[in-house]
Amino acid sequence: MSQCIRAPFAVAPTAAQRLRLRAAVITAIAAGGTLIAAPAADARITRIDVTSTESPTFGGYSWPGVGQYEKLVGKAYGEISPTDPKNSVIVDLNLAPRNANGNVEYAVDFYILKPIDLSKGNHKMMYEPPNRGRKTWNALARMPAGNDPGSVTDNATLAQSFLMPRGYTIVFSGWDFSAGTDNSNFNTTITLPVAKNPDGSTITGPSYEYFIGPASSYTLNYPAATLDQSAATLTHRVHLDDTPEVVPASGWQYGADGKSISLTGGANFVANDIYEFSYTAKDPTVNGVGFAAIRDFVSFLRYDTQDDEGNDNPLAGDVQFITTEISSQPGRLLNDFDHLGFNQSENGKKVFDAHMNWIAAGDGINMNLRFSQPGRTNRNRQDLLYIEGRFPFASVSTTDPISGETDGRYVKCAATNTCPLVAQIYSANEYWVKAASLLHTTPDGKTDLADAPNERNYFISSHQHGTGSATSKGACQQFQNPLDSSPVQRSLFLALDDWGNKHIMPPPSMVPKIADGTLAKSTSQADVGFPTIPGVTYTGLKTTRYRFDYGPNFYATGIMTIDPPTGSGPMEDNPAWGPIYPSFVPATDADGNDIAGVRLPDVTVPLATYTGWALRAGPQANDGCEGSGQFIPFAKTAADRAASGDPRKSIEERYPNFSSYYFKVNQAINSFVANRWMLPEDANSALNRMLNAGYKTGAIKMDDKWAAVVKDVQAQVEAESAILDGARNGQAAVAR
Repeated sequence: MSQCIRAPFAVAPTAAQRLRLRAAVITAIAAGGTLIAAPAADARITRIDVTSTESPTFGGYSWPGVGQYEKLVGKAYGEISPTDPKNSVIVDLNLAPRNANGNVEYAVDFYILKPIDLSKGNHKMMYEPPNRGRKTWNALARMPAGNDPGSVTDNATLAQSFLMPRGYTIVFSGWDFSAGTDNSNFNTTITLPVAKNPDGSTITGPSYEYFIGPASSYTLNYPAATLDQSAATLTHRVHLDDTPEVVPASGWQYGADGKSISLTGGANFVANDIYEFSYTAKDPTVNGVGFAAIRDFVSFLRYDTQDDEGNDNPLAGDVQFITTEISSQPGRLLNDFDHLGFNQSENGKKVFDAHMNWIAAGDGINMNLRFSQPGRTNRNRQDLLYIEGRFPFASVSTTDPISGETDGRYVKCAATNTCPLVAQIYSANEYWVKAASLLHTTPDGKTDLADAPNERNYFISSHQHGTGSATSKGACQQFQNPLDSSPVQRSLFLALDDWGNKHIMPPPSMVPKIADGTLAKSTSQADVGFPTIPGVTYTGLKTTRYRFDYGPNFYATGIMTIDPPTGSGPMEDNPAWGPIYPSFVPATDADGNDIAGVRLPDVTVPLATYTGWALRAGPQANDGCEGSGQFIPFAKTAADRAASGDPRKSIEERYPNFSSYYFKVNQAINSFVANRWMLPEDANSALNRMLNAGYKTGAIKMDDKWAAVVKDVQAQVEAESAILDGARNGQAAVAR
């Protein structure tokens, strides 16, 4: 005899009531001896453990009107149903181990900074999915780099911070296989299930590693299925387009556990040379679970009051609007997150209201496939054979001229009315090394695209991937590009808030276009317009987007049978590697600075040429220098320019005295603020920095009045730099 169990509540049950109901069902089954089909459990956070609380944090600093903050660190446990259509898109989820509910379990680290008194906050959240486990919010937030921001206690730094004075709650959580498993330094990691064949046996398949020396050993993303070295191949080359040379089996060896390789005899891999390793791997983790982990943890904080065990949600009832902030890799994650439909929570509502994506552009992430490696990033010398840039590139629907498929990034969320508002902000480097033009052109490269209704595209002219040091060349031929986009990010972060909450439209998109000739083929220096500068090499090297062949049905199943894809010869615009999606780069003015886009005051009133591309020096000369750009100063005087043959006007010719330079800088900054590219609070810092930079050239004529002013400016710049250098250096380190 079966028993009917009726819930003693008319509204949705709490987590504690769900537990009591589940226990009652089990009791009824035991008493009546009749099997009752329990309803499928929904995807959710089942338990939240706050393992560390620091209240107050930030050394007790209190922001006017907001008060003190506290820090909560811990781990959240969740489960998802493989049969739910919202989750079934995750590759290999159906092969992951299941619990008694028929669900797949995972766990993530989290780190929360919140006002102690939430009623004094602004009821808004900034959420960042960390970059390989590391927090990258520092450039936006005017905070030093570091994984434990709550440990910052310097009052001057905290006073000039961006988010806390405005009352934001700040949240980070794990999602990324490439972050590893070590969370000892406040890294945010994720515990993922391992897929198995239906009979429980080990899954094996082809896997591919690309790495650059020097190192004594290299850790593989997945363990080798066999230690038989004849079943694997290691190659070595100096330049990208060199023919790879096979390292004989006697020249390398596996580690005892099959999780690493090294050269025999204790030799190091050669610095900056390219190594590739192809082998059969085993035990793929279901990395696509990371999408659901973000969705469900953020949804829990936004919509739930307790977990299944009765633990309180620390933000219950507070969160009304969520904007993401990222740098690089996590933006590519969010592009796929939206495309795959994960911005719809289990309750059907939006997860995120807005995304502010910095340096992600039109790419996705190498994650939702078997043996995926989400830590990889395609650039014009690295990781080119991993699938990152794949159709659809654009947010609006387009038709792939190669496969015939029609799709767009926001097709799924548009159908469920869960699309976020998006500001895609990206540098010139994304055009040269990541084919950003495909974000706003048709995939056949023939026509410009209109914006998606919920998205704006902002190209930061002449910027590199992140912010470099104008005094360091690294592995490159020229000094790195020091342009800093963080003021633009801050302004657009608030513009997204105004768009979502006040219906005030953000600034219009600013991108180079086919129609007006500001997009060009990189192989023609004349078409690009880049000047011939003494001592500067121009090759036109850019990344080509291919539709690679990973084996039959890969694009439908996410399972590779060929890895890496086959091809031979140069990696740029070579059909031997597969069908090509045409891409373009920004055209430049006579100085070599990009014409289109959001031109920072430094580019409007320049002291140098700034590029988004760079070439390597040393034995690897003229290969791409990856995320780096170039800082190529103008000659100081007309005589210097003439002597070197530099076609660019000298500083002396541009700015005959300091008054003229000051006027142009001040005008550029005021215009930038008026057009909502910079907040008024950032203007004085920008003015001081640019005046100091002009003075330091020694090429602008001074009078006594200006000399005294500049002396004061220098003191201010030095004080600001002491606070902001950590943020800028941190951005450069993590912008991968």
